Amino acid sequence: MQTELIIVSEYCHKCQIEPSFIDLLQEEGLIEIRTEGDEHYLLVSQLPEVERYSRMYYDLSINMEGIDAIHHLLERMEGMRREMNSLRNQLLVYRKHELEETEW
Repeated sequence: MQTELIIVSEYCHKCQIEPSFIDLLQEEGLIEIRTEGDEHYLLVSQLPEVERYSRMYYDLSINMEGIDAIHHLLERMEGMRREMNSLRNQLLVYRKHELEETEW
């Protein structure tokens, strides 16, 4: 499986963001930067997160600590959403089983 990479400096130039912002995201553990030779790369799969963090930082003036807090809250919400879906599915199975028993 080949991972698609984007050169950080080119991405920053195209999106008009500072390369130091990408470094800050990496330092906070929000993204992963790969280094090959002298070049730094972003994973294509991380672009939606980088764009979201960029909007928070540049458009909404949220500092890095705020972005990190928002990231962790969104992760917790996603975990709770998955748990609720799992519990909902279990409940449906239980109700279906209960209905089958009452029909006998």
